[in-house]
Amino acid sequence: MVRDQARIAVLVSGGGTNLQALLDAERSGVLTSGKIVLVVSNKPGVYALERAARAGVRAEVRTKKALGGQEGFEQALNALLSEEKVDLIILAGFLSILTEAFTSRWPDRILNIHPALIPSFCGKGFYGLKVHEEALKRGVKVTGATVHFVNEIPDGGEILLQKAVDILPGDTPEVLQKRVMEQAEWVLLPKAAELVSERIVSARACRDGKPCEAPADGQKGREMDIYKIKTIEESILGNPYVGRGILLGKTPDGKKAVSAYFIMGRSENSRNRVFEERDGEIFTKAFDESKVKDPSLIIYAAVRQYGNRLIVTNGNQTDTVYDGLAEGKSFEESLRTRCFEPDGPNFTPRISGMMTFEDGGVSYDMSILKSIDAEGSDCARYTFSYPSKAGLGHFIHTYVTDGNPIPTFQGEPERILTCDCIDEMTERIWNALDTDNKISLYVRYTDLASLAAETRIINRNERN
Repeated sequence: MVRDQARIAVLVSGGGTNLQALLDAERSGVLTSGKIVLVVSNKPGVYALERAARAGVRAEVRTKKALGGQEGFEQALNALLSEEKVDLIILAGFLSILTEAFTSRWPDRILNIHPALIPSFCGKGFYGLKVHEEALKRGVKVTGATVHFVNEIPDGGEILLQKAVDILPGDTPEVLQKRVMEQAEWVLLPKAAELVSERIVSARACRDGKPCEAPADGQKGREMDIYKIKTIEESILGNPYVGRGILLGKTPDGKKAVSAYFIMGRSENSRNRVFEERDGEIFTKAFDESKVKDPSLIIYAAVRQYGNRLIVTNGNQTDTVYDGLAEGKSFEESLRTRCFEPDGPNFTPRISGMMTFEDGGVSYDMSILKSIDAEGSDCARYTFSYPSKAGLGHFIHTYVTDGNPIPTFQGEPERILTCDCIDEMTERIWNALDTDNKISLYVRYTDLASLAAETRIINRNERN
């Protein structure tokens, strides 16, 4: 079966070094969810056109002079994009500002790479060597590059990725430009292209395979809702420590409920764990009993089932919810008796989830109990209730990233794209987690028609 890929157009104005980075990424397998199908230059004779020709990619020239100005240029450009059924536009050294009439037709479908850390040295007039000249003139010690979505404001769209680059003594604008390209631009742009291409492909799958067409006039925002959803890689890849995490949702085909729970660890005590399945429920246990120092916060029932409800938490509040349901309490009422973990100065949040299976469908609740301050003086309680939606999951984790103390999770659970295949979902979560700190992962897919469950467990200690 031929894999679906987002169709990419790259707009250029010069030599095409960033275009080459994208072509190399496609050839090497870094860019797999997208395929470059069109290169358009607004200047004739530039070397980028030869790069495209050598790669077997269609290359076209469209100039404002030949087309009577900006409006004619953008109309011709849109015609090319529609002809090639383009999904994603990447500006790679494209030295022309696109109007709102054009950008509004492609919300969250145009990427640009800017050779500085936005909001520094950006906006109208900041391009090419001028950016690096200004950085050196101002005496900053760090610069870099930014990939952002494009809107009607020059360099004003939402930031997707950034990477810092040191400025060294004796740098000239030309030397600095080369270092920023090599260390940041050529790294970030292919990564961003893959992230957004994967979103597009996954969103297309969520829409039952309907073809993705170029946005027509008057359809601004048509795709905005789906672009609030992240891939699991986008959420946690490269983050050293998100602690423990719960993901609940439904597969893209709408036939199965998705539930996943993982643990990470920094200390020897917390790393000395594995998941064990007993009668369809999941427990943490010590991998090496002789090394256990304090079992109180690391040994617990992580997943239990009460009737038509599946409970998953990051601590012994699993039993609290189970007992509360048995007493006729709700999920939220049961957790009223608990608060964050007493492990100052981190005061690890208690995160919990519960799926309810009913009438061939599923809904779910999620909760986080966290300290309101650095002293652990009181507990803030947040509960979120969701109807299930095909292809969508909600993801909550205990920490933002590593730190001392570790910063706790903020805001509403993140929206995550799910997979129909349990093995793919399992491997994607496991591979996205930090190699040094991931410990165990449990994934369960529940068939909504039969309520039969399929599970996967990965224990780092047992793999080692």
